[in-house]
Amino acid sequence: MLNTGKLAGRTAFITGASRGIGKVIALKLAKDGCNVAIAAKTADPHPKLEGTIYTAAKEVEAAGGKCLPLQVDIRNEDQVKDAIEKTVNQFGNLDIVINNASAINLTGTEDTEMKRYDLMHSINTRGTFMVSKYAIPHLKRSNHAHILNLSPPLVMNPIWFRPHVAYTMAKYGMSMCVLGMAHEFKEDKIAVNALWPRTAVWTAAINMLGVIAVHSNIKVCSLIILQSYPGKLSIPPLKCPRERKRANKKKLDPELQEASRERKRPEKITGKVGPSNQRSRW
Repeated sequence: MLNTGKLAGRTAFITGASRGIGKVIALKLAKDGCNVAIAAKTADPHPKLEGTIYTAAKEVEAAGGKCLPLQVDIRNEDQVKDAIEKTVNQFGNLDIVINNASAINLTGTEDTEMKRYDLMHSINTRGTFMVSKYAIPHLKRSNHAHILNLSPPLVMNPIWFRPHVAYTMAKYGMSMCVLGMAHEFKEDKIAVNALWPRTAVWTAAINMLGVIAVHSNIKVCSLIILQSYPGKLSIPPLKCPRERKRANKKKLDPELQEASRERKRPEKITGKVGPSNQRSRW
């Protein structure tokens, strides 16, 4: 049956969509009628990570979309160019690019191996830049052009750098692509934005990192290896958001509390509104 959803006829190119957040986004787009190109490395089953480009493609088609599985290492320029051309040849257009693929290694400076540093920067920053670069000529021809990077707000607070500076640098590189390209291609009507969860999202990749502490009351989620702050940041699962908020307030160390306070927007008294005094947020 023909899918006539709100994205019917549109085409999305998603990196790292064989599993995790990327696959969930692909399934949502498929339900809305979007054609989806899954660009990821895993073509054969991985011993520790579930899912391949082919299993994800089956799920996308079952959800109502058309799918093109593409084995791509986004560090390889020729593979990226070829994958984007195949997507356009298959579906006739390209409207949405989602830079989801990332490498993560949450270690301090002395414990970060240079091969891990190179991996994160070549996938996160360079890969995002390169996929966007080769997609832009096609996006310029779309009347619904979007680039979405899975990357955090550019908050220059040491709390996000101290535990894992190499990883933060690599993710902030993706965010700087958003800031620069949003203005560079504004006249071409290409919308460039970032998406970053308020809380950690448990995926197979995160599961491989071992035990982590998750701070859900700060708008940018922080994944910090417990050894970085031994005994301070472990927050047990709670039943409701209100209980979690109270527990987080008690458990967070002073530096994290200060970072949370800095991100709150100030309130402004506007005087009388109608019959009584009310507060209005900026």
